[in-house]
Amino acid sequence: MFFDPFMFHWSVILLIPALILSIYAQNKVSSTFNKYSKIPNKKGLTAYEVARILLDSKGLSDIPILPVAGELTDHYDPVEKRLGLSEVVYGSNSVAALGVAAHEVGHAIQHLEGYTPIVIRNSIFPLVSFGNYMSMPLFLIGIFIHSPLFVKLGIIFFSFYVFFSIITLPVEIDASMRGLRLLRENGLLDDEEYPLAKEVLTAAALTYIAAALMAVMNLIRLLIISQQVDDD
Repeated sequence: MFFDPFMFHWSVILLIPALILSIYAQNKVSSTFNKYSKIPNKKGLTAYEVARILLDSKGLSDIPILPVAGELTDHYDPVEKRLGLSEVVYGSNSVAALGVAAHEVGHAIQHLEGYTPIVIRNSIFPLVSFGNYMSMPLFLIGIFIHSPLFVKLGIIFFSFYVFFSIITLPVEIDASMRGLRLLRENGLLDDEEYPLAKEVLTAAALTYIAAALMAVMNLIRLLIISQQVDDD
C-alpha cells in the first residue's frame, strides 16, 4: 500500500474493515500453516517430490524445482520457467507443505494453458508497477497546484493497481483449485488429508481478498478527497 499523507482525513475509516481482514488473514495463514506443518502426509513424500510428480503428470518435466530463501516465498517464475519452494516447504513432508507446492504447480499449469486472467495480469504488470509508483506523486502534485488533470492522472494510475489486485483473485483461487484437484487425482492425499491442505490454501486466499479490498477502499478514498478538493 502506498504512503498515505491523508491519514487523518475522515475517509480513513473506510480502510478499517480491510485492515481488520488483513490482520485476520495474515494470522489465519500463519496459524493454519503452522498447525498442519506438524502433520506428515501418509505417503511420506516431500513437497519437492509431490511438486515433481504433479508437474510430470502434466508434461512439465522440463520445469526445475529449486529451494528459495525465506518463509513461504514459494512461487512460479514464468520467465525462467522454474518453480521455487521456500525453505520450510521444499523438504517438508507435511500436509501444509504439499498444499503450498500444489498451489505453485497450479500456477505453472495456468501458464502452460494460457489461463486468461494470468495472461492479462502478466501483460499489464509493467504498467501497474509504473502506475503504482507514480499515482500518489501525481495525485499530491495535482492537489498542491490545484490541477484536476494531475489529480485525475493519479487516480487513473492507481486504478491500474486496483484492477491488478482484483484480477489476482481468480488467478490465485484457480491455482489452488488446480493444485488440490491434482493432489486428489494422483492419490497423493487421502480423504482425511485433503481437507487440511484445502484449509491452508483457503486461508492463503484470504490475504489476496484483503489486499483487493484495501486497494478498492484506497481508490474510493482518493475519489472522495479529490471531490472535496474540487469543491473548495
